[in-house]
Amino acid sequence: MALHSTAAPLAGMRVLVTGGSSGIGRAIAIASAHAGADVALTYRVNERGARETVRDIENLGRRARTIRLDLADAASVNALAGAARSAIGGVDAWINNAGADVLTGPGALLSTVEKLDLLMRVDLRGTVLASWQAAELMASQDNGGVIINMSWDHVLSGLAGLEAQLFSSVKGGVLAFSKSLARTVAPRVRVNVLAPGWIETAYGNEVNETIRRQIEESTPLARWGTPEDVAGAAVYLASPAASFITGQTMLVGGGVVM
Repeated sequence: MALHSTAAPLAGMRVLVTGGSSGIGRAIAIASAHAGADVALTYRVNERGARETVRDIENLGRRARTIRLDLADAASVNALAGAARSAIGGVDAWINNAGADVLTGPGALLSTVEKLDLLMRVDLRGTVLASWQAAELMASQDNGGVIINMSWDHVLSGLAGLEAQLFSSVKGGVLAFSKSLARTVAPRVRVNVLAPGWIETAYGNEVNETIRRQIEESTPLARWGTPEDVAGAAVYLASPAASFITGQTMLVGGGVVM
């Protein structure tokens, strides 16, 4: 049985994180650097946040590069593999984290159909196209690679509400697609899914205190999750320690969904 070092589980690896300018993506990018990886991270409009992430990674002694990406634009997605290769020489772990925000900011003002269309273009189609780019790139690499896609824990249990239906439709698609992709690209490429639950991101910071307490009380681990909780799971799935894991979904939700 091979033993893997826990000191730098991603030592020498090259990691791409989409949506790395804030929130969960930023946490994954920084955690990957802490674990020994060089990192390319994408952003759409938050260039300042992306630059700050790069600065923090470089302060850890790792290499970091930014790539502008619009997941709703197929041409932008189709150029991503080439941009990543130019930025960091290749990708050993490709983490499709970026998604559309329809809960806060301008996205919250869209109609229901507009929200659905945006989520379908960005979270579902964007993830599929990016995953195909990743798989093609990794097939040409000597050591293959790892793809990690982002779903949602309540896809497995259901949650009442219109917005929950919207997220279930796209995040459920991501989960199902990833299982078929895992079978298609094995054994050279592993594909797994992270399914966060209630995480302290922009939405979590805006909910009222009553809802916040209700969520804490309904969570077996009695708190909201943090972006760093998700990042820790991402580093594990990207690492050699998870080399016999593919086609699986890891829930990062404090036990709300089991």
